[in-house]
Amino acid sequence: MPQHILIVEDDPSVSEALAYTLEQEGFGVHSAADGVNALDEFERAKPDLVILDLMLPGLDGWQLFNAFRKQGDVPVIMLTARAEEADRVAGLEMGADDYVTKPFSMREVVARVRMVLRRAAGRDAGEEGVLQAAGVTVDPGSHEVLVEGEPVELSPREFDLLAYLMRHSGRVRTREEIIAAVWDDEEYLDQRTVDVHVRWLRQKIESDPAAPERIVTVRGVGYKFAGS
Repeated sequence: MPQHILIVEDDPSVSEALAYTLEQEGFGVHSAADGVNALDEFERAKPDLVILDLMLPGLDGWQLFNAFRKQGDVPVIMLTARAEEADRVAGLEMGADDYVTKPFSMREVVARVRMVLRRAAGRDAGEEGVLQAAGVTVDPGSHEVLVEGEPVELSPREFDLLAYLMRHSGRVRTREEIIAAVWDDEEYLDQRTVDVHVRWLRQKIESDPAAPERIVTVRGVGYKFAGS
């Protein structure tokens, strides 16, 4: 059974090019040009992944993203002509699985689609045991996180980052290693992306994010989960 992708894009040339490329790669493809049709198509097609343009007529991409998230944890790759870092950070902070700015190469989009689907499949498998250290509990099976017994909401990427660092508790991980393991894509990502996600994660699991005790920086090398 092919995996199905919903493309939400109001530019016909972009939408058609994406659809053709992804179909050639063996994916089932569904398309919508506006927010209302996107919601209907999302419900009908039940896609494995959504490629979502942020600048849409009617409901914009931000509103659609929130609507999709209310219906489940379907991976979303945001697509936009905005290249400003603030927009990219905002999308990732909302919990998007990835972010691509126009103009882009089809090769890049296919690589990112496969990367996000692989990561989602790993989360769904839930084969890894529960991780516990320094008052933090991570359950890959249920995708739940507890800090000192209290539930904490993490984005899918934050969850993967925390789980990776905890699996290697006490060992320094370089930014390159983190990108390869958590993003599974070294070619298209800036290492600052790791720093941004670490900062967000600290805000959620550290009692004092300014003086972190769980995720610590090893200057000039990378990060490690210091709890035991």
